[in-house]
Amino acid sequence: MLYPLRLHPVLKQYVWGGRRLGAELGKPVPAGETCAESWEVCDRRTSTGVVEQSRVMAGPLAGVALADLVDRYQRELLGRHAPQSRFPLILKLLDTAQPLSVQVHPDDARAARLDPPDAGKTEAWYVLAADPGAAIYAGLRRGFDQASFARELARGTCELCLERLEPRPGDCIFVPAGLIHALGAGLLVVEIQQSSDTTFRLFDWNRKGPDGQPRPLHVMAGLEALDDRLGPGRFVQPRATDRAEVQRLVDCDKFVLDRWELTAKECCGGDDRCHLLMVVEGSVCVAGDAVEEPLARGGTMLLPACLPGVEVTPVGRAVLLDAYLP
Repeated sequence: MLYPLRLHPVLKQYVWGGRRLGAELGKPVPAGETCAESWEVCDRRTSTGVVEQSRVMAGPLAGVALADLVDRYQRELLGRHAPQSRFPLILKLLDTAQPLSVQVHPDDARAARLDPPDAGKTEAWYVLAADPGAAIYAGLRRGFDQASFARELARGTCELCLERLEPRPGDCIFVPAGLIHALGAGLLVVEIQQSSDTTFRLFDWNRKGPDGQPRPLHVMAGLEALDDRLGPGRFVQPRATDRAEVQRLVDCDKFVLDRWELTAKECCGGDDRCHLLMVVEGSVCVAGDAVEEPLARGGTMLLPACLPGVEVTPVGRAVLLDAYLP
């Protein structure tokens, strides 16, 4: 029953969102509205009843939620990583018309003690577009620790402690749980993360939310989760793999992220793993795609683990991200 799956995204609105997800990537953002995030692949089921689901776009399984695929096709969908209580990764796109809050995410052990419990949140960002002067804040600058950050936070000058990076399209940064971070304004970013939505907001640039009130902060929990041993963040250096067209960007215990540069047909998957593909440049045709049209920039495809190697053919030249479990 399973085949290469396109999924309808779940659109999320926050105070910092803009219009680029619709204007540049073709996401279904209503006219006149803004959108902060497009959750391309998500299966969020919590004990409080929160359910956020990607649904299959086309083919015999059209309309089926990702949660139902996980429940009905554990081994076929997840392969060597079955069983899982929910799909273990979220793949999303972010449009930062305004900066995100200065924040930190808990690790698995700390998140498991929350009420309700959750997974930790380790993530990685890949930059699709960056306006001139756009910044990413990642980690504490050398010479600063949790205590000095708390002091500057109380003074309203916590940005003095943060490592400031100037991104360009194609840059990637790894954000492990415990690393303090913020995306600045003017960025279009791909994010791959654990299936968690737990964020401790430490500073929100003194702005107000849609209701005219400051958004809630989580200073005590955030300071406890902050791991100052991680030091300043850095853009990753792509590493060669045994395939000339594939570079390794991130390899951690939560996920692997590769970048494919295609000029000819190649096969992806067929290794008893589920793969999440996203086009970041150009477009591709995927064998078995029920939509039967090229997958364009910002488009996402889920390859179930049971499939043999799937042929991916670029239309000219294309660049893909490939995310999967270790």
